[in-house]
Amino acid sequence: MDTPEQDVDIVIIGGGQAALATAYFLRKTPFTFVVLDAEHSAGGAWLHGWKSLRLFSPSTWSSIAGWQMPPVPDVYPTREHVIDYLTHYEARYQLPVVRPVLVTSVEREDDTLKVVSKNIIWHAKTVVSATGTWRHPLIPEYQGAELFSGTQIHSANYVDAQSFSGQKVLVIGGGNSGAQILAEVSKVAECIWVTPHEPVFLPDDVDGRVLFERATERWRAHKEGRVIDQPVGGLGDIVMVPPVVEARTRGVLKSVRPFERFTETGVVWSDGSASEIDAVIWCTGFRPALDHLKALNIFNADGRVDVEETRTVKEPRLWLVGYGEWTGLASATLVGVTRTARDTAENVSEFLTLAEGLHKTD
Repeated sequence: MDTPEQDVDIVIIGGGQAALATAYFLRKTPFTFVVLDAEHSAGGAWLHGWKSLRLFSPSTWSSIAGWQMPPVPDVYPTREHVIDYLTHYEARYQLPVVRPVLVTSVEREDDTLKVVSKNIIWHAKTVVSATGTWRHPLIPEYQGAELFSGTQIHSANYVDAQSFSGQKVLVIGGGNSGAQILAEVSKVAECIWVTPHEPVFLPDDVDGRVLFERATERWRAHKEGRVIDQPVGGLGDIVMVPPVVEARTRGVLKSVRPFERFTETGVVWSDGSASEIDAVIWCTGFRPALDHLKALNIFNADGRVDVEETRTVKEPRLWLVGYGEWTGLASATLVGVTRTARDTAENVSEFLTLAEGLHKTD
C-alpha cells in the first residue's frame, strides 16, 4: 500500500512551546501549515518532566505569544499547570496539530522538502524544526561506567523519589534540575551532589523573570555596541524555588567535585577513596534532537548546524526554533521563545511571498 502524501506550504516539526508559538504567528499569514507532534497529547517535553517539577518564573513570565498563562497560588507553576496551559493554548487558537507523528527524515526534492514519517509524507515549501532537546539526553563519558551494576537514569526519565528510598544516590549536575531533584531525593535517600564547580545560588528574590530581563538587556546592549554592568547571575544559575529553599534549611545543598571513575559498586574519588553507590541520577543536560535532519547534510565539522538567526545556512528552506541561545536569546524557555517564533514566522512568510512572486513572473 502506498504511503499517503500531502502538499503544504509549511511543516512545523514538534509540538511543544516553540512549535506552538511559531504556529500562532503563522496563523496570521496566507500560507498553509501543519504542526507534526510525536507525542500522543499536548504538552511537548513537559509531558516527560518529573512529577514535582516547577518553573522558576511566575506564570506571568512563563507565557508564550497571545495568551498569558493563568496564575497559580504558589507563584511558581507546576509541570501539570504548564501542560494544561499548552493544551488549552493549542485549542484556543485551533492550531492544526497532527499527532502522534514521528518525523524520521527531511529530504530535499526539486522544489520542496519531503518530510517523512511512518504513515504519511508531506511535501513542504519550507520546514520549521522545533523538536527541542528532550529526546537527546546528554550523559558525559566516565571511565568504568559500563561496569557499574547499580541504577543509572537521566533527569529526562526521572519521575519521583520513591524508587530511591533508603539508597545511596549520586545526583550529578549543578543546574536547576540537579538542585530540584537533589532537594526531593534527599528526603528519602542518602545523597551526594556532584557538580563540576561550586553551584551558583541566586538570591532568594531573583527568579527567572529577573534573569530574563537581564538577558534581554545584555542582548540589546550587544546589538547597540554597548557594554553594561550587571549583577552576577545567568539563566543557568540555580533559582531558589521553595523546594530548594527547604533543602537549604536541611543543609543538603552541599556539593563535591567530580569523581575519577566508576567501579562495579560505586565510584572512586580523586584522592583514591571510594564510595559505595546504589544509583546515579544524571542531571547533565541535553543536546538538540536533530536526527531527522541528517539527510540534508547541514551539520558542520563540530556536529552543529550553522544558522543566521534561525535560518539554516546550508538549507535556506529550513528554520530551527527553540534549541537554545544559538537559535535565539532564551529561545528554549517559555517566555523567551516568543521573539524568536515571531521573527521566524515573518522570515518564512517573506521567503514564501518572494518565491510566489518569482514563480508568477516565470
